[in-house]
Amino acid sequence: MKRMLIGVAAAAVVATGAVAQTVVIEPQQRTIIRNYVVQERVRPIELREQVVVGATIPAEVELVPVPEPIYAEVPTLRPYGYFVWDNRFVLVEPSSRRVIQIID
Repeated sequence: MKRMLIGVAAAAVVATGAVAQTVVIEPQQRTIIRNYVVQERVRPIELREQVVVGATIPAEVELVPVPEPIYAEVPTLRPYGYFVWDNRFVLVEPSSRRVIQIID
């Protein structure tokens, strides 16, 4: 019985971690991000692979911390890194290097 409760508790912790990685970005916030990328002329990187949500980014891809002008408007993005690929803002969880969201 005790082992079963520990297993259920562990599953709940794992599920909570997965939910914590859900980031909601409203349309007006997406516009702020796109404008930043254009105004600052953020240089895109080139990758041979397709970048999709949930994928792990290779170690050679340099992640840049989300800049203050963006997280000032979208505070939930502060702990993440990003890069620009194919004219898209790719939001990445730095410790796992997993793609959280892609903004066109």
